[in-house]
Amino acid sequence: MSNEQSSTPAPSESSPRSEARAAEVHAIPSAPPAVTAVVPALAESLPDDRYFNRELSWQDFNARVLALAEDTSQPLLERAKFLAIFASNLDEFYMVRVAGLKRRDETGLPVRSADGLTPREQLAYIAKRNQDLVERHTAAFELGLRPALAEEGIRIVNWSDMDGPEQLRMSNYFSDHIFPVLTPLAVDPAHPFPYISGLSLNLAVTVRDPEGGTERFARVKVPNNVPRLIRIEQRREEREATFLPLEELIAAHLGELFTGMEVTEQHAFRVTRNADFEVEEDRDEDLLQALERELAQRRFGPPVRLEVAQDMSEHMLELLLRELEVDPHDVVEVPGLLDLTCLHQLSGVDRKELKDRPFVPATHPAFGERETPKSVFATLREGDVLVHHPYDSFSTSMQRFIEQAAADDKVLAIKQTLYRTSGDSPIVDALIDAAEAGKQVVALVEIKARFDEQANITWARTLERAGVHVVYGLVGLKTHCKVCMVVRQEGSTIRRYCHIGTGNYNPKTARLYEDLGLLTADPTIGADLTDLFNVLTGYSRQDSYRNILTAPNGIRRGILRYVAEEIEQASAGRESGIRLKCNSLVDEQIIDALYHASQAGVPVDIVVRGICSLKPGVAGLSDNISVRSILGRFLEHSRVFHFKSSDSYWIGSADMMHRNLDRRIEALVKVKDPKLTRQLDDMMNSALHPATRCWVLTSTGEWAPSPTSDSEVRDHQAELLKKHGAAG
Repeated sequence: MSNEQSSTPAPSESSPRSEARAAEVHAIPSAPPAVTAVVPALAESLPDDRYFNRELSWQDFNARVLALAEDTSQPLLERAKFLAIFASNLDEFYMVRVAGLKRRDETGLPVRSADGLTPREQLAYIAKRNQDLVERHTAAFELGLRPALAEEGIRIVNWSDMDGPEQLRMSNYFSDHIFPVLTPLAVDPAHPFPYISGLSLNLAVTVRDPEGGTERFARVKVPNNVPRLIRIEQRREEREATFLPLEELIAAHLGELFTGMEVTEQHAFRVTRNADFEVEEDRDEDLLQALERELAQRRFGPPVRLEVAQDMSEHMLELLLRELEVDPHDVVEVPGLLDLTCLHQLSGVDRKELKDRPFVPATHPAFGERETPKSVFATLREGDVLVHHPYDSFSTSMQRFIEQAAADDKVLAIKQTLYRTSGDSPIVDALIDAAEAGKQVVALVEIKARFDEQANITWARTLERAGVHVVYGLVGLKTHCKVCMVVRQEGSTIRRYCHIGTGNYNPKTARLYEDLGLLTADPTIGADLTDLFNVLTGYSRQDSYRNILTAPNGIRRGILRYVAEEIEQASAGRESGIRLKCNSLVDEQIIDALYHASQAGVPVDIVVRGICSLKPGVAGLSDNISVRSILGRFLEHSRVFHFKSSDSYWIGSADMMHRNLDRRIEALVKVKDPKLTRQLDDMMNSALHPATRCWVLTSTGEWAPSPTSDSEVRDHQAELLKKHGAAG
């Protein structure tokens, strides 16, 4: 990760925990708020209604995911996958974004969005739109996918749809596997209403005493440690597959849970709770302990959504609203199965013809054949390498880089950031091997990575036990940059080998996420990463570098400088242009700068996967800006920035959002090798090709499918699979 000549400190005699605390105490300061304009006079010249609402734009993104599930040209089981992704996306949206809006609304502070809406106004728009999307989502499953799957012999049935032998088999399964783990919880003067955990599926049950006629409420939690969709067949190799939802099985046997009572009513419901907590970071407190304390409280966050079956009775709904203290506006009625994230299970059905054609990522030519690998160090001494996942194999590039470093006697040190990694991580294993071999290994494990906090705490402790110097992150900032440096003794010199990427060091997501990574032995980048790691692990407050831009102090400033250069070029009548590829475009300063570039005549082409607050194609404001979104088999995740007049290409971890530019440690690196910039140019040309299947954002906020002629459609990701030689 960094070159360890004079800038590398000697191994510390202090404990890893004390090193982590030292890094926290001397954390670099946060940047000032992002919403101040670059040049106030210029911002004042722009219209007040120049931004789309961030939250509503996110809903548009999830609607595009849903459109993939509705697309009959997609393989059936891939459509099921997109329905599940839509559902899990919506869960997180409520846990984080809606929860944040609710908190701001409750404070009563006049906090408005960039488009001028109060939190309460945004919540009203969100509630209406999400109810519409949920109904569309259910229809896509119940009216589209479910019957189409049934035609292929893959059925998801109700209890009443099953014949006698099937019901008998499932009753035996219930007795043996489900009944012992169920705990019905009654509600009466002696039994208070039970705690309902977030995202758990539950049955609300009304039972009547046949003697006195008294009715009572009870709750039965659907266990989450058994499959939600139970496969009825005994032989898994059969092409046909029939599944019964677990809640259907439990509902059919409620009489066994309430012996002697009459079950008069039962309905499924699900609660989503606020998971948008923030650690109260005290510079004198151990950050790990503070986070663990907050994680213990997350499960008790207030409800932000109540999903109920559409046929739930009014009196049952009123009881749930009262006991859970849920606002009626937070109720989402689902006209079908609740929690369609369970459709991920269908990927286990062995029907290759109903899935995308499998592929094997190609080994990058620079690293030899898969079976006969070349030395990564020898390769990088010959020149930089740009890897493009998942088309280029992660295991034979980045993973091989760390594994070879761990086994190489000439390697003195490895430094790496870890934001999210897999449960079985060869990267972490290699770092442990390196530490046990006596190398100096430093890992910055970002334990504040949302929803991966507990996993990262576990990794951090595992690494510590192996002798790795672990830093837990910086107070007030998340370390989101994807950087790694290997320091190697080569004769009388020290050489630094570096990787800067756009995606996590996670071999599993590297097969699903589209990402870029630069592997290099460039001395200036090595010097930059040395300085950056000194910021991350020590006392340095440096914020200017040679060949990288970093947040929170440098990325916005650098991007704005490059945009200003394009404006100057266009104003002088010279060729100019800006091309951006990112996940989200929200930052007002960046958007305003792009508006000014458009007004100066600079062509601006944007590829954004998710949220976009910029309004393209508005006369006099953004005539020269186009925005498109590509969704498909792989999750488009790389961030690329191209400025035509200087022919500068930058890649890195930062999206154009306040959190990335102001509250995270991020890094962008300039790609200088002409061979690699041509590779980036080809990728951007493919994404922006007029015939590439995408959605195009209009000035009114609509996302229109493009192109309209089927005969011209090309698939960007399929073209890259062919180009990289990924084997099917």
